[in-house]
Amino acid sequence: MVPDVSKISGIGEYNVKKESDRSIYFKNSAAFLIINRNTIEVRCDAGLSDKLRQEYESVMESRYFGRGGIEIVLAGQLKTDEIEDLVRLSYNLTV
Repeated sequence: MVPDVSKISGIGEYNVKKESDRSIYFKNSAAFLIINRNTIEVRCDAGLSDKLRQEYESVMESRYFGRGGIEIVLAGQLKTDEIEDLVRLSYNLTV
């Protein structure tokens, strides 16, 4: 399920750039969330990124953020509240 960023607590001001196949969410001028057709990408620290990629086959290294993030296939392996926590973490990690 695609997260509704406006309803996630702990998220302050942000801007959205909508493209034909994705939406990019920015805190100031730095991206913290990319919503693609079937995936989302968020910033994440290396330790948590490694743990999530080992635990879930639907989690992989982010194409946008590289080693500094993860890409999650929205296949139902992660619960909605877990995805919201990752979006909140990504927002807070973004300078």
